[in-house]
Amino acid sequence: MNARLASSTPAEPAGAVRRVSVLLPLPLREPYDYRVPPGMDPVPGDYVEVPLGPRRIIGVVWGDGTGAVDAARLKPVVRRFDLPPMPEVERRFVEWVAAYTMTLPGMVLKMALSVPAALEPPRPLLVYRRAAAEPPADVRMTPARRRILDLLADGPPRTAGDLAQEAACGVSVVRGLAEAGLLEPELQTPARAPARPDCHRPGPALSADQGAAADTLRAAVEAHRYAAVLLDGVTGSGKTEVYYEGIAACLKAGRQVLVLLPEIALSAQWLDRFARRFGAPPAEWHSDLTGTARRDTWRAVALGEVPVVVGARSALFLPFRDLGLIVVDEEHDSAYKQEDGAIYHARDMAVARAHLGGVPVVLASATPALETKVNADSGRYARIVLPARHGGAVLPDVKLIDLRVDRPPPRQWLAPELRRALTDTLAEGEQAMLFLNRRGYAPLTLCRTCGHRLRCPNCTAWLVEHRLARKLQCHHCGLSQPLPDTCPECGDSGSLAACGPGVERIAEEVAHLFPDARAAIMASDTLFGPRAVQEMIGRIAAHELDIVIGTQVMAKGHHFPMLTLVGVVDADLGLAGGDLRAAERTYQLLHQVAGRAGRGERPGMVYLQTYMPEHPVMQALAAGDRDGFYALEAEMRLEAAMPPFGRLAALIVSGEDESLVDRTAMALGRAAPRSDTVAVLGPAPAPLALLRGRHRRRLLLKAPRGTAVQPLIAGWLERVEIPNAVRVQVDVDPYSFL
Repeated sequence: MNARLASSTPAEPAGAVRRVSVLLPLPLREPYDYRVPPGMDPVPGDYVEVPLGPRRIIGVVWGDGTGAVDAARLKPVVRRFDLPPMPEVERRFVEWVAAYTMTLPGMVLKMALSVPAALEPPRPLLVYRRAAAEPPADVRMTPARRRILDLLADGPPRTAGDLAQEAACGVSVVRGLAEAGLLEPELQTPARAPARPDCHRPGPALSADQGAAADTLRAAVEAHRYAAVLLDGVTGSGKTEVYYEGIAACLKAGRQVLVLLPEIALSAQWLDRFARRFGAPPAEWHSDLTGTARRDTWRAVALGEVPVVVGARSALFLPFRDLGLIVVDEEHDSAYKQEDGAIYHARDMAVARAHLGGVPVVLASATPALETKVNADSGRYARIVLPARHGGAVLPDVKLIDLRVDRPPPRQWLAPELRRALTDTLAEGEQAMLFLNRRGYAPLTLCRTCGHRLRCPNCTAWLVEHRLARKLQCHHCGLSQPLPDTCPECGDSGSLAACGPGVERIAEEVAHLFPDARAAIMASDTLFGPRAVQEMIGRIAAHELDIVIGTQVMAKGHHFPMLTLVGVVDADLGLAGGDLRAAERTYQLLHQVAGRAGRGERPGMVYLQTYMPEHPVMQALAAGDRDGFYALEAEMRLEAAMPPFGRLAALIVSGEDESLVDRTAMALGRAAPRSDTVAVLGPAPAPLALLRGRHRRRLLLKAPRGTAVQPLIAGWLERVEIPNAVRVQVDVDPYSFL
């Protein structure tokens, strides 16, 4: 893209029409030129409204116009919004992301303009205050009216809705008091700025290792220059408290902080810890926020009124005026990869954003991504190591249960040794966690008469039974339908059988084995929204539950002092399928799950049920040999020239017409770039060959590490005519191969 962040054309002669280029949040490669009307003086970065056909679109001034369009044909800028311009570093970031991910710049801008309503100032609220006069004798004072007057006697003015809610009455009561002259209405601008975290508030006492780590981060922040730092600490080592010291240093310098969490809606404990440390909560940014909250946060960030934002990956595109530090917590987590629209990895884009802005970025993890570890090993990233748990807690012992020897009873899933461990844990008054990364009751339902398997009509996937909700559901497209009474293939009644376990089935077994134990399921489809997650975490922390059965939402950094036993029901689950990162992801997830045990004063124990105890992942977990596992994984990747020692880029061809998709994929295969160093694999059906009703084929480009794959792909795509009914997505550095 030939975007212009500053003037790129000579000054126009006196009296000439001034033109600006405006980038629009649409699938466009270039900004469009518009005429600047008299009296308006937009500068690069200004948010403006411009006409596009019959519509009016909000865009961003990207620089001076090119002059390619005759001045008489230029349409005028309609308005300029009264808001600080999008910072230059943010505009350069939009361009960089677009170029790297091969996404149209307008679509990247759309992520940065995700809340157009935030460009407008908040509307004044109609509030009521108590009139000075006492109620006249002819006005009937009901209990509801008296409650409203009492609320306003010493309190601030409130809206009619707030008064009615607090006084437990209808809004009509408030309006009646206003009509009687007992309440005075007034317009009030809503308070914008949230409570500010106190950077001078003392934190907890740090260990010697934590103190040294905190000093290093403070120095990086105070240097006001780019640095990528891997904060490498075992689970429970206090990584969060260490980077809080970096946050405090950034706030003392008067600059803004961005903290990325893989799933912010599941991180209630993190938010509570932040509020305790700094005396005020951070601003949040994630998909579960209301539209009003997103609007207020976006605008406050743009105005520089928000010191700290904690958010999901999309928070990278907020218009920070003076960003001084980025923290990527659990930097290895696959949730940082966006697979739809603009396909990007938020960790990598965070490093790019920090580099463009000249600020430090902290990547925190107990199990770093191999890419991050290799960068630290090579000196490209700095490394801070926290080798021990905080407060004297020790890492749990990990024991492998060989399911080929210690078999569970028929149609049950907990091995005898794990059952005994659960019994002992409950007898000690401690808590246990059973982990299975599979939602629902059973992953497959089949007919015992004809063998028919219930599958999704829109995806290459089986329908998952959710017995508690009495439904079958596809976890890829969201299709949901009642569980049928008869087989849809042969019509036999009572022949459908659940195959394999999900967390609901494990909970059923736990209820049978330990009827007096207080148990609950913790999974994304049983906890609806952040409040439900917070309530569940509170119940576990308060020891209102004895056994928690759940999926990976339980592994997200929660701290439960009484939880001493973790049992993984199917530790091999993530190793199937031949994914490049299957072993690495399985190790990271199980290591994280194991880290929930023994975080308090009581020691922890972890049992991994496996059919492959000899697998390197299982051996490394049992031996506590993280670095040995990474060394073996790195050796295998290096030998195969796979990332991080090689480059990959994927083309995903999809459409509703399978034959057209196949023809397009074959044409791409014939036109693929090939050389002594570059190879293209495919086309081949994707593992999910049908997804949301679209047939999918994949091609994979493999190249040496230093290769710029984007020009290769651009030339490749130019050689093939892509039908309108077919979509080709580019995934540079793919993480998922589904």
